[in-house]
Amino acid sequence: EEQVVNGHDEKENNPFAEYMWMENEEDFNRQVEEELQEQEFLDRCFQEMLEEEDQDWFIPSRDLPQGMGQLQQQLNGLSVGDGHSSEDILSKSNLNPDAKEFVPGVKY
Repeated sequence: EEQVVNGHDEKENNPFAEYMWMENEEDFNRQVEEELQEQEFLDRCFQEMLEEEDQDWFIPSRDLPQGMGQLQQQLNGLSVGDGHSSEDILSKSNLNPDAKEFVPGVKY
């Protein structure tokens, strides 16, 4: 029959073994706090980067004067052309359809 003293087996070397993690509690807390501070720092850096990126982008609703929004909508409705169909333009063209494609810097 095993002898039990104060809720622990007699064979157990250290009755406080389950509480030994508390011995390094301050180190553990310091490490967790450093990780939290590092994460907070990274979050702030990431947020600043996003804000800088937003400043570099052209956002019409933010960057154009108020009356420009209507002008932009009107411009979006426009199309290039004067009413001629593409077949009409091709029939009147004097370009050679069999010509080589122009590549800048290449001599033929």
